[in-house]
Amino acid sequence: MKKVEALALRRNVSKSAVIEAAVASFLSADASERLEAVFARRMDKLGRKVDGMDEDLAILGETLSLFIRFWLTVTPPLPDSAQASARAKGAERFDGFLQSLGRRLATGDRFLKELSRDVDVRRDGRAEPTADNP
Repeated sequence: MKKVEALALRRNVSKSAVIEAAVASFLSADASERLEAVFARRMDKLGRKVDGMDEDLAILGETLSLFIRFWLTVTPPLPDSAQASARAKGAERFDGFLQSLGRRLATGDRFLKELSRDVDVRRDGRAEPTADNP
């Protein structure tokens, strides 16, 4: 009954409507075909989600590799006398990065979603990059 109640709440229908639909489906001659169609729709949906995740992962990998290449290209080596202060500053910045990441993950903000919106806007020609809006 708990499952029936939960489904009724999710679908915003009465419990008797849920039970009636279940019995009708069970007694129906084409129940297996309907079940197969439901599974096919579900598999298609899951396939699209996996494709989206593959694209997000590829974007993430490219972003990280480009950043690393850029950072290694433009960052000069430090003299030995500056190593300790550089490590301390690096640790401070990394702590700030982790706090920022934690806040974004807690609120559901995602860089890839922002990136997708920015790319779509620029493709449509609605906004051109400026000094304020790179």
